[in-house]
Amino acid sequence: MDYHVGEIIKVTVTSIENYGIFVKVDDKYNGMIHITEISDRYVSNVRNFAFPNETIYAKIVDIDNDKNQMKLSIKSINYRILSSKGRVMESPNGFSKLKEKLPIWIDDKLQEINSN
Repeated sequence: MDYHVGEIIKVTVTSIENYGIFVKVDDKYNGMIHITEISDRYVSNVRNFAFPNETIYAKIVDIDNDKNQMKLSIKSINYRILSSKGRVMESPNGFSKLKEKLPIWIDDKLQEINSN
């Protein structure tokens, strides 16, 4: 598969260290999300952001094709994928579309209720 800098991809967390999150991209590539690419805010504990075997989204910052490694970031995206145990799955863009539509749906429902 061809990957490109800036692309958002699914990855699986393999391990977590104090300085970053290690992930498996696919059978060829591995990656790391350095602590500086986790959040714009101070990160006191990397383990608060992911756990081993969790599937998350990450944005490609750099690709080293010779070493089959990627530098990744989660700080500028909604990286969490909520899936198992009946939870709603979140897209890479988060719930922004629902947020946009919610006021319209509320107004429509209020009009329907008031017209009855």
